Amino acid sequence: MTSAGPAADDAGEAGGAVPAPPAGSPQAMEEHVLEQRSAAVIAGIEAVDPDHILHLASSTLKLVLAHFIDGPGARPGRRVFAMPREEEGVAIAAGLELAGARPTLIFQDNGIGNLLTALLTLCQPYHLPLLAVVSRRGGLGEYNSMIHTISERAEALLDAAGVRWFQLDGRTPVERWAAEIERAWAFARATHRPVFVLVNLMGS
Repeated sequence: MTSAGPAADDAGEAGGAVPAPPAGSPQAMEEHVLEQRSAAVIAGIEAVDPDHILHLASSTLKLVLAHFIDGPGARPGRRVFAMPREEEGVAIAAGLELAGARPTLIFQDNGIGNLLTALLTLCQPYHLPLLAVVSRRGGLGEYNSMIHTISERAEALLDAAGVRWFQLDGRTPVERWAAEIERAWAFARATHRPVFVLVNLMGS
């Protein structure tokens, strides 16, 4: 689920430090995958070098967003801010594109349904090459039982809308993720259309 600010685990929200999982445990392995894939996504976005990053927070994106909100990615000349909703972020990014800026959107796939009207009545017909990096939910390893019903239909929604998307998950070596994000940016520029990169940070 998206939220108004950086998300934390339930234990962390209750107060006190959360102990590290035992080395070699399934939880430790999941954390390692999350760290590896988040680092690859960060590297890909940095290679694109956007001057505006619009985001909606989620626990899955916590490492990626921390880099851009208050980490090394929060650099002079780059504006990083939360979008009120996904469709409003699309409209803001479209305006930035028309003004010659280089925006990138970062959000979670359960918000795809919210933005379709803005995407299909503005970005698609006016040939705006927006790049969206979209974290996946649902599937194996998902801990939120209610999110499957929307997230597992993300590809079908984008296909029905005629929006081009590429997927990064366990079938693509993590060493290639950054380059694939950079190629998706170039593809959006070449086709003058929005492109979504669906990134599975949770291990499937």
